[in-house]
Amino acid sequence: MCGRYVSTRSPQDLTRLFHVTDWRPAETLAPSWNVAPTDEVYAVLQRAPRHGGDAPVRRELRALRWGMVPSWAKDPKIGSRMINARVETVHEKPAYRRAFARHRCLLPADGFYEWQPVENERTGRTRKQPYFIHPADGQVMALAGLYEYWRNQEIENDDDPAAWLMTCTIITTEATDAAGRIHPRMPLALTPDHYDAWLDPRHEDADGLRALLTQPADGHLDARPVSMAVNNTRNNGPQLLEEVTS
Repeated sequence: MCGRYVSTRSPQDLTRLFHVTDWRPAETLAPSWNVAPTDEVYAVLQRAPRHGGDAPVRRELRALRWGMVPSWAKDPKIGSRMINARVETVHEKPAYRRAFARHRCLLPADGFYEWQPVENERTGRTRKQPYFIHPADGQVMALAGLYEYWRNQEIENDDDPAAWLMTCTIITTEATDAAGRIHPRMPLALTPDHYDAWLDPRHEDADGLRALLTQPADGHLDARPVSMAVNNTRNNGPQLLEEVTS
């Protein structure tokens, strides 16, 4: 599971790192050290031209709401329960199948949080200790994700931006490396050599796409215990990443 992560890179950095050609300054997001479900997050995605033809696809940096709302959903509140999709079943689950075939994205992250039960030897009570898990080399993680459009039927005009909601979910896998010592699941990060194939909207072969998701991105992960202040979504700032005595 991935329920919180860190995203502090500037849009200028992200457009360079992911070779983005289309970015909307109006969608600039503030850095966040405590990204939580239903927050707006940066997503890198590619869309084919609306009218087809030979026009090249556009690689965009967009602000999407975390928590995917399927196009058929009656109520967008369902998104708060769909922040993660398991890699083992994402290609076949009705909620994700269409997005897996057509609407894939990358969600840039500095790292993510997981919680480990810790028992107090004196009292016998158990608490959940948060850990910040991140690439040891400090590089950005490109979390494999899906996105979807949801149409608000209460708004008549299709061209009204308020008529459409764009949301996303993070694909998770079995945890490895430092993450595996803390929690059995982790977000699945792609290596740069797989970005193009994953983002290509014309690539709809399920087996080929699943082959890109066989293991997390190369590179070692570090984990350190951090303050329980991260448990409160209202808390934010770089101090959340400071190591504490677990």
